[in-house]
Amino acid sequence: MGWWKRSKKIDEKLLVNPVTVKTELEQFLADDKTTYEALRRTMFLDPRKPESSSKDIADKAKKAEKNPIVAGQLYDIAGSLAIYEGDAEKVAEYFGKCEKLLPQKSYPILKNPEKAVAKAQEYYQKYLKT
Repeated sequence: MGWWKRSKKIDEKLLVNPVTVKTELEQFLADDKTTYEALRRTMFLDPRKPESSSKDIADKAKKAEKNPIVAGQLYDIAGSLAIYEGDAEKVAEYFGKCEKLLPQKSYPILKNPEKAVAKAQEYYQKYLKT
């Protein structure tokens, strides 16, 4: 049997039995899929020592609103920092603005930002020992 046939068999085994690795966030929220979906694309997993606050980034986004793509990306970053800061009101505000500027994106976190921020804070307490 040539090297090609052996490598093909190995590849076929990997396709049949794919390995899935869950992130700490996915494990942490295993019993709450809704909150996991709300946080998985919006939460910084390790935002320690940010160079700017959510307010600073939101101010830059407001100035950039003539360009909806840039402003939307900045509001997205501001929302993620607001999650870390524990400010559910700002999370809703920033991601709401982002969703208006970039209608092709949806933010499940807007359905229940208070719960998502509370769970994110629990995650940070458990995994980010500073």
